[in-house]
Amino acid sequence: MPSTPLKSHAVASPRRKLSLRSIARWLLIVLASLWLLAALTLAALRFIDPPTTAVHAERRIQSWFSTTPYNPRYDFLPLNRISPDFQHAVIAAEDARFYQHHGFDWQAMEIAAEGDLDDHKPNHRLRGGSTIDQQLVKNLFFGTGRTLLRKGAETTLVPIAELVLGKQRILELYLNVVEWGPGIYGAEAASRYYFHTSARNLNRRQAAELAAILPAPLKRRPDHMAHYSTLIQERMRQMNW
Repeated sequence: MPSTPLKSHAVASPRRKLSLRSIARWLLIVLASLWLLAALTLAALRFIDPPTTAVHAERRIQSWFSTTPYNPRYDFLPLNRISPDFQHAVIAAEDARFYQHHGFDWQAMEIAAEGDLDDHKPNHRLRGGSTIDQQLVKNLFFGTGRTLLRKGAETTLVPIAELVLGKQRILELYLNVVEWGPGIYGAEAASRYYFHTSARNLNRRQAAELAAILPAPLKRRPDHMAHYSTLIQERMRQMNW
């Protein structure tokens, strides 16, 4: 009789191990399927403009628990209908080596890791180490959250974006989906909201002021960005724009 509980315990242990192994296997399958779906979505975005993004959805959900009205503005424009000054200002502010790197700016990452953010240095950086490619992938699929899992998935998807989209389409998508204020998504919505004109008609100063709010679009406004916009315009001149 005493041997019966021992036998029951011995049988239960392999079952428990089998169950944990099954859960881990299914979890890996789900994660791999989601990654594949994201990669296929990137391929489709070469030809299709995204109707929404993870950040858009995140802000919509947050609005359900807020008393502030949420009126999203999102108008997708082809790149040739966005002012070249606007394009250049965003690149100068967010990713100065955009046309040189292949998705990751290792030099910028190293500088950001060293905390080289001194306002008084001539080459003061206005951003961290993330490239436009990385920010696009984050906006499309992951929202504003920060986790190691998200960062790992983002890192594997950035080369896919570089491969299937190319620089011009990446820039076009980024300019159109990035957040520029509460419920304001994309270059056209930002231009009309802040300056009452189309993104095609923005001048150099206006473009730099809008680019200056990108690191913190929910806290900054273009008319308070004189110092940063001046730095951006100076960088544009250094880049022969």
